[in-house]
Parts: sequence; C-alpha cells; structure tokens
Amino acid sequence: MAKTRAGAQLTIRTALIQDVAGIAALVDRAYPNMSTYAVSTLKGQISNFPEGQFIVEYEGEIVGYAASIILNESLVLSPHNWAGITGGGYGSSHNPNGDWLYGMEVCVDPQRRRLRIGERLYDARKALAENLELKGIVFGGRMPGWKKRRKAYPDPLKYLQAVKEKKVIDPVVNFQFRQGFEVLGVLEKYLPSDKDSGGHAAHMIWHNAYAVESRNSVHSEAAQKDVIRVATVQLQMRKVTSFDDFMSSVEYFIDSVSAYKSDFAVFPELFTLPLLALADRRLAPSEAIEKLTEYTPVFIEAMRKLAVSYNINIIGGSHPTRADDGDIQNIAYVFLRDGSVHAQEKIHPTPNERHYWNIKGGDEVSTIDTDCGPIGILICYDSEFPELARRMADEGAKILFVPFCTDNRQGYLRVRYCSQARAIENQCYVVMSGNVGNLPGVENMDVNYAESCILTPCDFPFARDGIAAECSENVETVAIADLDLTDLSWARAKGTVRNLRDRRFDLYQTQWSDQ
Repeated sequence: MAKTRAGAQLTIRTALIQDVAGIAALVDRAYPNMSTYAVSTLKGQISNFPEGQFIVEYEGEIVGYAASIILNESLVLSPHNWAGITGGGYGSSHNPNGDWLYGMEVCVDPQRRRLRIGERLYDARKALAENLELKGIVFGGRMPGWKKRRKAYPDPLKYLQAVKEKKVIDPVVNFQFRQGFEVLGVLEKYLPSDKDSGGHAAHMIWHNAYAVESRNSVHSEAAQKDVIRVATVQLQMRKVTSFDDFMSSVEYFIDSVSAYKSDFAVFPELFTLPLLALADRRLAPSEAIEKLTEYTPVFIEAMRKLAVSYNINIIGGSHPTRADDGDIQNIAYVFLRDGSVHAQEKIHPTPNERHYWNIKGGDEVSTIDTDCGPIGILICYDSEFPELARRMADEGAKILFVPFCTDNRQGYLRVRYCSQARAIENQCYVVMSGNVGNLPGVENMDVNYAESCILTPCDFPFARDGIAAECSENVETVAIADLDLTDLSWARAKGTVRNLRDRRFDLYQTQWSDQ
C-alpha cells in the first residue's frame, strides 16, 4: 500500500496582488498599536518591485511578510526616515540600478513565532541580494526595549551597544544580531508611530560576501525590452439605428487595432451617447442620462466578449451607470482579454455634469491589474487633479489612460496640458482618447473637439516633444505607439529629473481617507 503524502504546511514565496488583504490582516495582528497599511500601499510595494516582497504561508494563512526595495548606497547609508526613503511606504523610490537591498518591513504573526518565520524571511532577502549581486542589505530596525530602559540609556546608540554586549536583552535587536546584521548607528525620528522605539531606529547593515563592484544598468544593451503597444481611438459621434449598429462601429476599431497586435484599445469618455439617438423623442439632459443607464448590462457584456474574442484589453471610455445607492455615476469600464471586467468611477464630475445630468462623483481610486502590469484611469476632469495620478503611480501604474469628452479647444487643452503634466511629474505614459463630431439631437452633447494622443515624460529616451503619437484634429482615426517600460525605469533611476524619487517627504505627504 502506497504511503499517504501530505502537502507542505509552510511555504515561502513572492507576494502577489491577491495576497494584499491577507497581508493587511497580518500587519494588524503583528502591530495592533501602530497604524496599518492601506491596500493601495501594499499594492504599490508589490507592483513596484515584485521580486522583493515575500510572504510565508502556514496551512493556507499568511503568517509572515517582508517588503524590500533596491536603492543607491548614498541613500541607504545616509541619515533618513522611513517615509522618505520608501516613497511613503509605496516603494515608489525603488531603483533597479541601485546597489543595496533596503528592508521596508518585516512582520510575523504573533501566534506563530515558533516557526522561525522571521528567519525564513531574512534568508529570502539574503538570497535575493546575492542573486542580484547587490552589496548587501540595510534597514531601520525597531528597538522596542529602549522605552523601558530609557532612563538607564538615554542615548539609543549606547542602548544598542549594551544589547550587543549582552548587558540587556531586546528581542528584536538580538534577533537581527543573530541574523548577521551590524549596527551603523541610530536613525533619529525614523518612524514617529513606533513609540516603543522612541520614534528612532537602529541603522542595520549586512554585507553580501559575493557582491560584485558593478551591476548592469536596466537600460544597458543587454537589458530586455518591455514594450506595450497601445491604440487610442478618436471616435466620431454619429446617429445609430440600433444597439447592434453602435456595437458594429466599435467592433470595427477593435478589429483594426487588434490586427496590429495592440495590447490596449482606448475609447473616449461617454462614447455610448449615440445610443440616445434611439429615443423616440428629444430628451432633456437628466432624462437622457437616465435612459442611457438602461444599456449598462448589455453594453458590459458586449464589450467583454469583444475583449476576449479579439485578445485585447479595452478601456471602454466611460458610460453613465446607476450605482447601488441610486446615484448616477460616470464609470470607465475596463474589459481585459481574460474576460474580467473592472470599473473606475469618475471622481470629479464637472460643474456641467453635476448641473445638467445630476452625475455624482465616485469615492474610490485605485490601479487595475492587467497582464501588462497595473494601470490607472483618469476620466477627463480627473486628469486635472494631480493627487489621483500620483496615487496610481505610487501603486505601480506606468500607464495612465484618460478618456475625455470636450466641446471646444479650451476644454481640450485643459485636459491635454494636465495630462502632459501628469506624464512628467509621475514619469509615466498617458494615453488620451476623445470624441469628435456632433450629436444634434442630444442635449448638452452638441459638439466635440479632440486631438487624441499618447504622451510621454520629457527626457532623452522619449520623443522630442513628449508625444509618442497623435491623431489629426477632429478627424475619426486611431493613433498607435509602442511604449517601452524600460525607458521609464531608466528615467526614474537616471533621468535628467527624477520627480518620483525627489519628493520632499520631510515636508509634505498626501493622506488619503482610506489610510
């Protein structure tokens, strides 16, 4: 009789986006008296450097987590604080050209401490540093025993020396000594929320004995290209005779750009408004939007089928949708080629939308995970609020899509200039898609103006004017461009300016309501 074999009870692996909820729950258990991570922050850590985030699972439950990034020696060996060096916790400061692995976080389930989970996580970090030929590992470590012995050791550095000499015991610092780490000094005001450590941290270092003097740049000739092909559809507003008639015009463009092996096709904001031409009478603006929401289920299913059948990810512009609470929201639906459907609400309706259509703003902004990495959606007016794009960039988005609908050149240029600014300040690509033509029978949607485009940061690897591709003004057409993500990695690490990395976290941060 064959012996029964049981599956592994404890495993360690790199973290995935779907692990975020479990990681957040673990952090709550590990640090009940400290602020936890927001979901967006954890998504940023995983998206910005997937290879550097590890979890330990025990019997299917996440019981350990370690977050790391790569940074330059000049940063990790200099005085710093946690928020500044980690990009506010998102890991957006990660520099693939750096030479040291920096530990952002390690936490272990307090009920599973006898499983040597912390040791396993430290070993995984060391293996990563060795595989990447980094000089070693640096981090700011907690020293929770200092609070109790502050009178005897008012200088935290002398306290650490006493721990090393075994005059006192600090379970965290002693553990780090056992893992082969040494003390460089004390990082003052490193993490104010860590009251037990007085807000300070032990500046710890481990040297990789196998390190090499230099590493290949991510932008070297040997670096693998990571190219994503995007197509923006500048769509003509026209009268349609049926829903199938409308979808046939949409499918025409999907068919066309998929023939070019595009990864994404982007449609404009409110591109479903031609369906209002099917009404048997001229509708008032509020009535028109109410009527359009009736098409939501059939629209979603038809677009989902197109994404699967043409093997392309579709940014479905936006479509008015009645929410569960009865409000009407302007929602961008994203139809991925694996058949999944995602949604991003427009956060800021324009005064015109609020007045004529009674559209309410959404209350959640986050990246959407695709087979090309995380992406962000900013619906028209939302592109004029830089905080939204910055959060998505921190979460790991390297491409932002901006479906827009503007009736004149002034309105268009507001969206255009702000989208270019978002590309520069977040060192990412921005893809704009707008409507052209007119719908004489639809109130508040008479004329449209657009010059859809694909924008880049303004630096040496990119197009001279920061424009990868551009549609002709007010003509139904498409623009297609190949976007190289390795160029973004180079710009963020070695560019003329490094907007994401050079933020002054010591002066300002954006605090979101869900953090």
